[in-house]
Amino acid sequence: MKEIGVRELKEALDKGEDIQLIDVREPWEHKQGNIGGENIPVGIVPDEYEKISKNKKVIIYCRSGVRSANCIKFLESDHGFQENLYNLVGGILDWSDKIDPSIPKY
Repeated sequence: MKEIGVRELKEALDKGEDIQLIDVREPWEHKQGNIGGENIPVGIVPDEYEKISKNKKVIIYCRSGVRSANCIKFLESDHGFQENLYNLVGGILDWSDKIDPSIPKY
């Protein structure tokens, strides 16, 4: 599984790279603080995976990186995603620690 760190993601966003951000946390978590990703909770990814691009770099994140990693494994094994999915290492917790401390930890 491919991974990306928060600093690398921040650089990509600052450069305006064409990437898709997917937040697989629950809606209440997303409302507490997010980095601009589309909220597709992990439980509904099987029904809404068509919203995830197969043609560009996709960064999937959650609170710590566990749910997003499981989501990527599912998408790669069951829906033919290859080479374009990246797990955000450390998730939103790491983003809060290293990039934007205004994002609340929970």
